[in-house]
Amino acid sequence: MFKTISDPADCEVHSVIWFLNAKKVKPAEIHRQLVEIYGENVMTDGMVRKWVRQFNDGRTNGHDEARSGRPSVVNDGFGVKVNEKIRENRRFTIRMLFDEFPQISKTVFVTNRLNYPKLCSRWVPKMLTYVHKTK
Repeated sequence: MFKTISDPADCEVHSVIWFLNAKKVKPAEIHRQLVEIYGENVMTDGMVRKWVRQFNDGRTNGHDEARSGRPSVVNDGFGVKVNEKIRENRRFTIRMLFDEFPQISKTVFVTNRLNYPKLCSRWVPKMLTYVHKTK
């Protein structure tokens, strides 16, 4: 049994695919070997085939290309601003934070990319009454 490698870099996995593809190993066998070394969640068989196809078409590196898209405005300075607002009012909800900072999507607050440990989407009483439960 081989030693498994956890949490590999994407470029590392892509380089292994490139290497095995150069040795004429079939994509299904490449996927089997990747799963054997890196674990079940390394990459799907379809993604391996995609990368093999790209290398066969002349791709010469294993790094992902930079993608265009919405730049992230979440940085340390923004985290400090959100933290100050939350400290002003401990009962801030995600909706209130979104209203306060419209340049950030709600999913940033919901997925808690700001690493704020006590942020929740809405206030819930400790003990739900019968009326609350029936609603």
